[in-house]
Parts: sequence; C-alpha cells; structure tokens
Amino acid sequence: MPRAVVCRELGPPESLRLETFDAVPLAPGQVRVAIRAAGLNFPDVLMAAGEYQLKPPLPFTPGMEAAGDVVEVNQAAGIAVGDKVIVKMRHGAYSDEAVAAPSQLVKLPSTFDYAEGATFLAGHGTAYHALIDRGRLQPGEVLLVHGAGGGVGLAAVEIGKMLGATVIATASSDEKLEIAKERGADHLIRYDREPFRDAVKRITDGQGADVVFDPVGGEVFENSMRCINWGARLLIIGFTGGIGLAKTNLLMIKGASVLGVRAGEAVRRNPALGEVRIKALTGWAEAGKVRPNVSHRLPLEDYARAMRLLIDRKAIGRVALVME
Repeated sequence: MPRAVVCRELGPPESLRLETFDAVPLAPGQVRVAIRAAGLNFPDVLMAAGEYQLKPPLPFTPGMEAAGDVVEVNQAAGIAVGDKVIVKMRHGAYSDEAVAAPSQLVKLPSTFDYAEGATFLAGHGTAYHALIDRGRLQPGEVLLVHGAGGGVGLAAVEIGKMLGATVIATASSDEKLEIAKERGADHLIRYDREPFRDAVKRITDGQGADVVFDPVGGEVFENSMRCINWGARLLIIGFTGGIGLAKTNLLMIKGASVLGVRAGEAVRRNPALGEVRIKALTGWAEAGKVRPNVSHRLPLEDYARAMRLLIDRKAIGRVALVME
C-alpha cells in the first residue's frame, strides 16, 4: 500500500505520522504519478504548524513539489505512462504517489535526477518571479542575496548572475558561501564577521545594492534598508528570521520600493506568467545553466529529520525525500 506523511494536528514535524492509504480510482482527466522524490520547502514546516497563509483542512499531507513516473492515465491528453515528470502541488507531495491533472505536470529535464526535479520549480520559480517579474533586475545592477546558502537564495544567485548582475551573497558559514561562489556569487559576506550593511557599502563604494533578495526578514530586512542605492527594490521572499519592520523614512530618502513575492499566487491569478517562467527555467535546465544543489537526500520515513534540517538551517540548497 502507498504511504504518506499525514498532519492530523498542527504542530512540529514530530507530530506528523507516516501512514498507509488505499489508492483511489482516477477520474477522467487525471493521472497517477509514482513519486520517486519530494522536495522540502520551508512553507511545508509553517503549514504543518498552522503558521502559513494557506491552511489546508486537517488531515493533509505536506509537500509542494515532487518528481516521479506516470503509471496510470485516464483520458488525459498529452500524457503517457512512463513519462518522467515534475508534479506541482500546494500540498500532498510527501507520499509514494500523487493523483494530478495534466496542468500540474512538467516534463523532468533530461539533465536532472528525480531529487533535482523535485527541488527545482519552487525555489528557482520563486527566484525567477522575484528577480524578473517583480524586481526587474537589469544587467550591471548590484544584487544582494540574503540566505544565499538556502534553496531559494542559491537559485537567486544563479539566476542573478545569469542576468548579468553583480551578485553579493550573504550566509552564515564558509561552506554555504563556497557553494554560492560556485553558483556565480561575485562577493561573499559572512553575517558573523562583518555587519553586512557595512560590507555592502564597502563593496559598492558607498552606492549600495540596487535589488535586495530577502527570504530572511527580521533584522536582516531592517538593516538592508541602510545599504541600498537610489531606486532600490527590496524583494520580500519570506520571514525565516521573523517579521521585519519597514523604516519608511529610509525608503523615502532612497526612492526605494518594497515588493512582496508570491510566485505561486501570481500564477494562479495570471497563468500566462507561469507558462513563460516554466519554459525559461526548463530551457535553462536543459542547457545546463541552472541546477538545484541537493545537500541531503533522506528516505520518506525520515521526514521529521529532513524538516528539521530546514528549521535548523543545516541544509545547503535543498533537501529531498527519496522513495524506494
């Protein structure tokens, strides 16, 4: 019988349970995918704790993205048994199988294994939406990426460099910064060695960053406002470090903008954005220009330990659950 990680009560990862379930028959237009890997994202942790903006009714299975093989098709055009696919979900990926519509499926890039496919679209899609759709990053601009050792941070480094920006990466360890350097970062800042706002001013000869990519929030966001250039765009990706407070005087003085980034919601409101984004990302993947850095691959039964890697910021890039 297939297995799934189930949230029956809101709380920490340890409150989740691995359960078996009966596979349901497919309705017309549906596809069954045998999941080979599921990607972990910080919203999974927040959702299980009841702290995310999306609050599925209990019980539910966490997980926003997966990759695997199509094993059954019921009148779904353009999909065939044996296709290797990425599955886009709002939740439900921590499982051995998924029932999906064709619109949720993307062909797995030939350059990726299942774990890379399962950790691709959420992180790189968010970075794409932030830098291109929202931030309008231009060649020659200075991009400051916070949390550059994380999944979305590394994706932002990779895409920012490809777009022609000068990329400044911040992280909490030399190991994380080394990976960021491999992905294209031009300048590296460790939070504990120098206040990053001073380092950014030093690197830019006092001008500051043109675009700030911030999945951290809290004091990081507040200090970012003190090292921005005129007309800067501060991109709010998340709040793993807490909710930041905007100093409106600092924003006014620099003519700066603060932009919220919700890649998934943007596509739900404007599906055409998603089509352009996926075409670009999969094209870059096939060309070898982008690739998730999967630092940990754990079996499905180790879901709590895998989620703790995100909470404790032990991952470098992405974490995947791998099904046998």
